[in-house]
Amino acid sequence: MDFLKNNLDMLIFGILGLMSFLMLWVTIERWLYFRRVDLKKFSHPDELNIGLTHNLTLLYSVGANAPYIGLLGTVLGILITFHDLGQGGTADVNTIMLGLALALKATATGLFVAIPAILFYNGLLRKADVLTAIWRKEHGHEAL
Repeated sequence: MDFLKNNLDMLIFGILGLMSFLMLWVTIERWLYFRRVDLKKFSHPDELNIGLTHNLTLLYSVGANAPYIGLLGTVLGILITFHDLGQGGTADVNTIMLGLALALKATATGLFVAIPAILFYNGLLRKADVLTAIWRKEHGHEAL
């Protein structure tokens, strides 16, 4: 329990930090790719779809799972708070509130990572749809 108590913040925020880095990297990479993509080099709609949606699953996964990582940190933080209270034998309201407040910062951070990830994902997916529509128009394909 001491290992968890001493390293919980580093573990949770480290994972969320890595997820944030991946989110920004994928967003910037896709945005730059969409700016310079040559739609003429694609001869089949499936090739186009694969090219345009590359790495978007990773971005969606960050958005979908960051709240759970934050929630895990919160649950473990509350567990540590209650464990410490049980070991101490006293139920000081200030100690409980401080422990709970510190535990909730993990959930807030998870949401702080997830919300932009989902916004970026939706924006990039919309751009992929627009580029696909342009490609279909140029190649005389009907919309699906």
